[in-house]
Amino acid sequence: MTFDNLGLSTDLLRAVADSGYTEPTPIQQQAIPAILKGQDIFASAQTGTGKTAGFTLPLLQLLGTTKSKQVHRTTRALILTPTRELADQVKDSVKTYGKYLSLRAAAIYGGVGIKPQVQTLHRGVDIVVATPGRLLDHIGQKTVDLSQIEILVLDECDRMLDMGFIRDIRKILAILPPSRQTLMFSATFSKPIQQLASGLLKSPTQIEVAPRNTAAQQVEQVVHPVDRDRKRELLSHMIGFHNWKQVLVFTRTKHGANRLAEQLAQDGLKSTAIHGNKSQAARTRALQDFKQGKVRVLVATDVASRGLDIDQLPHVVNYELPNVPEDYVHRIGRTGRAGNEGRAISLVSEDEYPFLKDIERLLNKPLVKTVVPGYEPSAPAKVVIDQPKGQRTNQGRSNRAKPQAPSAPTRSKKPASPSRARKRLHTV
Repeated sequence: MTFDNLGLSTDLLRAVADSGYTEPTPIQQQAIPAILKGQDIFASAQTGTGKTAGFTLPLLQLLGTTKSKQVHRTTRALILTPTRELADQVKDSVKTYGKYLSLRAAAIYGGVGIKPQVQTLHRGVDIVVATPGRLLDHIGQKTVDLSQIEILVLDECDRMLDMGFIRDIRKILAILPPSRQTLMFSATFSKPIQQLASGLLKSPTQIEVAPRNTAAQQVEQVVHPVDRDRKRELLSHMIGFHNWKQVLVFTRTKHGANRLAEQLAQDGLKSTAIHGNKSQAARTRALQDFKQGKVRVLVATDVASRGLDIDQLPHVVNYELPNVPEDYVHRIGRTGRAGNEGRAISLVSEDEYPFLKDIERLLNKPLVKTVVPGYEPSAPAKVVIDQPKGQRTNQGRSNRAKPQAPSAPTRSKKPASPSRARKRLHTV
C-alpha cells in the first residue's frame, strides 16, 4: 500500500513525498481512512510507528477541505500533549505536512513567556498544539477561543494522566463543543485511559496494530545486573569501550540527571541533562546539541521519554529503571525508530528487581540478563541470569553488604525489598 491509496489530497501527498516517504505504516493505514470518514478514534501503537502522521495528515485534510464559517481565522483543531518537546514536535509535523496548505498552527506551553503566544493567538491560528496547564492559563485570560473546535486530539493521553493532568483535561473538555471529532492516540492504554475513552468517544473505531504495552521488535533489550555504586563506572566503560557516539540515558530524578551528567563529564564524556526544572530554552538547546553531535550523552528524566524524535538514535540506557513499567516502553521507544535497529540497555541493581519484574510482566516476557565481566554484582538476586558463554551462573547469595537503597521513592503499591526477586513514516 502507498499513501496514494489512503484518500489524501494532492497537496498532502506532495508534502509526504518531499519528506521521502512512500509507504504508510500500519497505524497510518488504519487510522487515516477512519479519521477522514469523521469517526472517533481510540488507537494504540508502539512508540516510533508514526502515530503523529497518523492523525496530522487526515486532520490537515479535513481542515483544508472545509471552510470556517467565521470571517476571521478561528481555532478549529486542538491537540493536547503531555510535554513541551512533544508539542513542538507535533507542531513541526503539522508544518511539514501542511506546507502546501494555508493553515496556521501554534504550540503553546509553559516554561516560556506567555505574551508571544498571546500575540500569535490574536493573529489567528487554525490548529493549537498545547500542554494542558498553559492552555488553561490562556483560557483563564480569555486569550484563546475554543468554541469552534471541530477536532480534538489527545496525544500520549496515558502520559498526561500519569503526570496528573486529568483534572486539567476535564476542565478543557467541559468548554469544548460536544459535536466534535475526538482522537485518542497512545503507545499504551491503562484502565483509567479506557475509562476516560468510554465517556469521551462516540462509537469509536478501535485500532491496535500491535499488542498493548509492547516495545518495538527492532529494539534489542538487555539487562546488565550491577551494584548501584558501580553503575556510573560501568556506563562510562560501555560508552568508551564500544565508542558510542550518541547515547540517551534515563534517570528517575532531576537531581540524579544533573549529578550523572556532571560525573560523566568528569570521565571525559561530553554530557548534558534535560528535565522539568530546566528552562525551555535550556531544554531546546540541550536537545539540539545532542542531535547535532555536540554532546555525546544526553541524561534525561521521563520528561524526555515522550516527544524526543531523534533519527537513528542507536542506544538508550536505563541508568535507573522507571517506577511505572509503562514508562520503560516509552523510554526505549526513543531508539529503533523509523524501522531502524536500536539497543536498549538497563543497568539494574539488586534493589530494582521489583521494578524489573513489573516490566517483564508488562512485556509478558523475560529480558535477557547479562553480567558484564569485571562488573559482577556483589549480591546477585535469586533470578535467572543469562551469562555470556563460558561463564558460570552464580545463583547463591553473598554475605557482603547489600547495596544502598535508591534515593528515589519506591512505588507505594508494593515497596521494593532488597531480598525480593522479582522494539516508514515515523514521527512519534
